[in-house]
Amino acid sequence: MKELHSFGWYAAKLKPDLPKKAFNPVPERLWGGLAYLLVTVAALMTIGIVDVNPFFYIPLSLIIGACFAALGFLGHEILHGTVVRTPWLRDFLGAVAFWPLSTGPKLWRKWHNLTHHVHTQHEEHDPDAWPTLDRIMKIRLLRWVYRLPHPVRAFFSFCSLSFQFSVHSLNMFVVYLKEFNPKKRPAVFMEAILPWVTWIALLVWVGPVKWIFMFLIPLLIANLIVMAYISTNHRLNPTTEINDPLANSLTVTVPKWVDVLHFNFSYHTEHHLFPGVSSKYYPLVKQLIKERWPERYHEMRFDKALTALWLTPRPYYNKELVDPNNGNSFGTLGHGLDPDNIKSSISEKMYNTETLVSLMTEGKKQEHAKDQ
Repeated sequence: MKELHSFGWYAAKLKPDLPKKAFNPVPERLWGGLAYLLVTVAALMTIGIVDVNPFFYIPLSLIIGACFAALGFLGHEILHGTVVRTPWLRDFLGAVAFWPLSTGPKLWRKWHNLTHHVHTQHEEHDPDAWPTLDRIMKIRLLRWVYRLPHPVRAFFSFCSLSFQFSVHSLNMFVVYLKEFNPKKRPAVFMEAILPWVTWIALLVWVGPVKWIFMFLIPLLIANLIVMAYISTNHRLNPTTEINDPLANSLTVTVPKWVDVLHFNFSYHTEHHLFPGVSSKYYPLVKQLIKERWPERYHEMRFDKALTALWLTPRPYYNKELVDPNNGNSFGTLGHGLDPDNIKSSISEKMYNTETLVSLMTEGKKQEHAKDQ
């Protein structure tokens, strides 16, 4: 196993090779956001005003959903301070960009910037890390879910990408609201509730049929696009005690025009090394990483990464991905996972039946104790 290094260790070695301008904000990125915003408003107004067969609204719904997702990618960049640095303007623009996904800027910076980025792929402290086998076996519903055959679970897991971001964002609001200073909680609450007030007002204005095409379908599409990226960011990588982006993050490759539309969101390892650098410079960061540590760096074609997610189970056990249903184990990136030849290690399981029974029994005991 390669020695792990912190993201700061890598960044310190690469920073001298980056141009000084790479560390300056790039407000020109806002022109792309303005274009998406104008297209979104135009499409929304067209559906709202023009009365035709709802079937003809579908293309506009697809366009709105794609714009919602792209605005989310820009909002992510804005709230890292790589577009503008003035705090009030950063939060205002971030709120506008995240408005379709109904995620407030203060919550996002707490959940994503200050927690996920600091504790990436730590099995206890990263709010976005997929749970371990031990945690799954302690939850009754998940024990039942993981009795289903893997293809069935994979199908429903991919379907759930269409609402996972919205559900997880709501959960993060519940988890982190109490951690904010009491004086700031009203602002955090308002940032979370105002977008939904907008969408409910839209429902009242246009009625349920048009609302489905103006917001619900686009929201599902945006979730699907955003989560297709997010699900590949780390879920094929192992959990790590040290936040080593070259071990716990994956960069996916997409056509250049997709990178342009999505603000280089595919460069995820690079982002975890330099979250304060505009994604405009991530191709250069990638080049520098591959020159120094090519054996550590993980990149994969986007469609291949999604296929690997489909073919592998999600619970972690040590550095493996395991299937509680049949006991099969799979490697993770850097620990035996070959995306071109994904195979389970039936003869070399990282845990046995006795371990699984023990975990399930312990989980049932804890639930029984809570019920008393």
